[in-house]
Amino acid sequence: MTPPHAPGGGRDLTLLYRGPLASCDYDCPYCPFAKRRDSTAALRADRAALERFTGWAAERREDRLSVLFTPWGEGLVRSWYRRALVELSRLPHLRRVAIQTNLSCRTGWLADADTDRVALWCTYHPGQTPYGRFLDRTRELTALGVRFSVGVVGLPEHLDDARRLRADLPGHVYLWVNAAEGHVYPDAEAARWTALDPLFPYSRHPHTSRGLPCRTGESVVSVDGDG
Repeated sequence: MTPPHAPGGGRDLTLLYRGPLASCDYDCPYCPFAKRRDSTAALRADRAALERFTGWAAERREDRLSVLFTPWGEGLVRSWYRRALVELSRLPHLRRVAIQTNLSCRTGWLADADTDRVALWCTYHPGQTPYGRFLDRTRELTALGVRFSVGVVGLPEHLDDARRLRADLPGHVYLWVNAAEGHVYPDAEAARWTALDPLFPYSRHPHTSRGLPCRTGESVVSVDGDG
């Protein structure tokens, strides 16, 4: 598949970045990185890797870039991830910069970002933070004009919270549901989740891809901390 070209002869590239950061401030029982702590050396290495990547992205002025950070742990409790989102959002050749987050950090720093380009992919983890606190964070994002989505892990004990979220979030905010690893979804249970997230079937079952057009490796590239 031929990579799409951006105005001026460059390319439209989507970059998924994941550095060595593996620590998180939450203790979710379904996550292997819960309450894991990185050493000082590991944090320094993660910071250096991220700064190397953002420096490279800043220099790719001939291309139109979209960047999604998907750290194993929680990135926004680290200053270098917050700074990276703000700085990248202000580059003219960046179409979008986003990060996956549990939204445990403060949101005021986003006032320095270009809200037309920055976005957050937020996950609510029941039992890890009070519902009202998480909802207040989403309202702060709305007040700042920051685009975001909200998701939950599709476990039976999370269904009531997911329904409550759908009722309390603005209608334009997408609520997505991740199928829990190893959990089997009978059709009746899957239907309840699909009523909240019409795309849940794609998470429940791997979608067919063999023989279909694919942009991976051409205009969609996954990058780790080593580059």
